[in-house]
Amino acid sequence: MDGAGSGSRLAENFSVFDTVLIANRGEIACRIARACREMGVRAVAVYSEADRGARHTQLADAAVAIGPAEPAQSYLNIERLIAAAKEVGAQAVHPGYGFLAENADFAAACRDAGLVFIGPTPETLAAVGDKLEARRRAADAGVPVVPGSDGPVADAREAEDVIRAVGLPVILKAAGGGGGKGMRVVRDFETVRDAYTAAQGEAQSAFGDPRLYLEKLVHPVRHIEVQVLADTHGGLVHLGERDCSVQRRHQKLVEETPAPHLPETTRHGLWDAALAVMRAVHYTNAGTVEFLVEPDGGFSFLEVNARLQVEHPVTEMVMGVDLVHEQLRIAVGKRLGWRQEDLVARGAALECRVYAEDPFLEFVPSPGRVARVVEPSGPGVRVDSCLFDGCTVPLMYDPIVSKVITWGPDRDKALSRMGRALREYEIYGVRTTLPFARWLMASDEFRAGAVTTTFVADDWRPEPAERHPLASVAVAAAALSAARPYPRRAAPANAWRAAARAAALRPERWER
Repeated sequence: MDGAGSGSRLAENFSVFDTVLIANRGEIACRIARACREMGVRAVAVYSEADRGARHTQLADAAVAIGPAEPAQSYLNIERLIAAAKEVGAQAVHPGYGFLAENADFAAACRDAGLVFIGPTPETLAAVGDKLEARRRAADAGVPVVPGSDGPVADAREAEDVIRAVGLPVILKAAGGGGGKGMRVVRDFETVRDAYTAAQGEAQSAFGDPRLYLEKLVHPVRHIEVQVLADTHGGLVHLGERDCSVQRRHQKLVEETPAPHLPETTRHGLWDAALAVMRAVHYTNAGTVEFLVEPDGGFSFLEVNARLQVEHPVTEMVMGVDLVHEQLRIAVGKRLGWRQEDLVARGAALECRVYAEDPFLEFVPSPGRVARVVEPSGPGVRVDSCLFDGCTVPLMYDPIVSKVITWGPDRDKALSRMGRALREYEIYGVRTTLPFARWLMASDEFRAGAVTTTFVADDWRPEPAERHPLASVAVAAAALSAARPYPRRAAPANAWRAAARAAALRPERWER
């Protein structure tokens, strides 16, 4: 079914709620606001003082201030978000991704306040948010898991005992979170204690949960995930897989579907395993099951992402399904409008994330004012963005500012369209990862579909930073700026950017 057909079918009477509070910001808040508008649902944005006048507040039907720039006092403040929802008469809350999207306490607070949380139940969020519990349930469902500890490792000595059983190298992981935080690779026994201490401290700081577990480090691998939709009536379907192997420090940079050069037996095995995991955790709404896939086609469960994914547009492009529309329908108790046999992939799609980061200076953040934006267009091109001429990219939030998505009848056509779109895309005033994305699209390895999760670390070799006399000063200044608390109404310090200018790093060299 094509996207137009699904849109007309989905324009139904939403009798359970007519107003949705979008508890997020940036490009994903813009995306949700547009979906609500298409379905005749009133969208209300929230914003911190740093986001006053931001794009997502302009696209929504109304916007409510929720506090200072610091996330803990605004986008992570459950009480203020619930109060905002009540203030505007919302019946539902869409959490987007990041912030509180996978927070069981937030979902429970919404339920207690009589609000529909557009996502899985608090109980499911608690189960999959605990990586150890999710791993146990996957194993109980017959899905392969990576060899490792059966539960949390109490201390470095116990970690050493597990390592002796599974062998080096291993990776320590935070039981209570993800996103690359609380993770340390251990390649020899001499570094176990330091790695354990560092990972535990980061896990406690990021998630308030110091528990660590241990898994065998499998290498080389591809990172492949399966998109799932589930309703409250037992309906459950997958929408194919996405290859997310292009990563830096466990953060995805590029995604595509279908996964290239994947054996069909592995592909179908991943689909079946994803459905088995979601049944085991009683999942509802949109979610993703992530796997590690080895060169021989063997795979193992990694985690569940209990939310809408950043990379959901590539699935929408090949499946003709609007995933946010489906989230809204499921949230009001409607049955899935799809049978598995209805969901047929057509063509191929890629997504390049665009971050306000400097890829030539170790991907340091590049906050500031965007002077001018020229977005690509043309056949098969979609841009999800929160940018406009004169907008500000704050320092204190996730630096993703837009996504470029291309579709083609086959992968080669999608690749050529992506190369063309990235050449058209111009962003002035802040550094972005566009130069990296252009390099990637020209890479023989990527074009051949032969990359693994270490590809960026192994192959991205920009001009060495040490050739620029003040580059190291710029990196240090960025780190200090990120850690320094700012006055409530002050603009973020740009000391590192001044250093970069002093090093004569010309904008046209970096942005074109």
